[in-house]
Amino acid sequence: MAVKLQQLRYLREIARTGFSVSEAAKALHTSQPGVSKQIQILEQELGVRVFERHGKRIIDLTAPGRQVLTIAERLLAETENLKRVGEEFGSEASGRFTIATTHTQARYVLPAAIKRFMERYPSVQLTLHQGNPTQVAKQAVSGEADLAIATEAFEQFEDELVLLPCYQWNRCVVVPPDHPLLGEQPLTLEAIARFPIITYDYAFTGRSHIDKAFALRGLTPNIALTAIDADVIKTYVELGLGIGVIANMAFDPKRDTNLRSIDVSHLFESSTTRIGLRRGTYLRRYVFDFIELFAPHLKRETVEAAMKGGGTQYEL
Repeated sequence: MAVKLQQLRYLREIARTGFSVSEAAKALHTSQPGVSKQIQILEQELGVRVFERHGKRIIDLTAPGRQVLTIAERLLAETENLKRVGEEFGSEASGRFTIATTHTQARYVLPAAIKRFMERYPSVQLTLHQGNPTQVAKQAVSGEADLAIATEAFEQFEDELVLLPCYQWNRCVVVPPDHPLLGEQPLTLEAIARFPIITYDYAFTGRSHIDKAFALRGLTPNIALTAIDADVIKTYVELGLGIGVIANMAFDPKRDTNLRSIDVSHLFESSTTRIGLRRGTYLRRYVFDFIELFAPHLKRETVEAAMKGGGTQYEL
């Protein structure tokens, strides 16, 4: 049997792109006929059909195809680990480093750590991929990103990711300077529910805790508008379309001079931002250093122990 790694990459990419051969070819910078031909050769070598087809169109994996994909992903991950070992000892201070994260983390939390990292490792090519929590977790699982940083959705990927807690945070309500809520002491959920609310899309930044808090009090908030990042939310609050509920680190009094912030940490359960690392991944020295820059309690020995251990989550 002469199965090639490139054939396994084609297989993985077709599955990753929702069974679109054209999208897989585009992502791998090759031709669609070339991908199709190599998949046919792979199936001939294995003696099984890897994909279900409707006419010429691939629509799903077969039962043996799912097992082949699992093995292929493991082999490709180990191949990548071999490359990283060579890179680590061949050139310890250079390479590529990809972080998948949400807008809130990229905009408000990561800049300080990234600045220090780039000063320490000027020859490392750093890339930020932004998306919703599920998207960034999937990028860590697939190896597209070296690590993912998010608050929501990681629990869906506990079998594939080791989850390391970075910090806890809560929320604030943002309103125009003359808003009546500024006179409410202490602020209550009932008072907040009297106004149209602008907050995060459900998939983002602790939204589940917001909904849970209202539900526990038997309240139905008027969610007038949702967005994927706090900057958009604040813009619409400034226009007078409602009050905003955002992550507290997303409010900057020096920049957000047209708004006022009211702490509501007494109303909502705290959220924990975590780093997700694919199990079995070889981490280069600069990845360990970045993790510690971002979350100082996550020393290299702590991360290594977590990666070797049987659990997937570690608490603050």
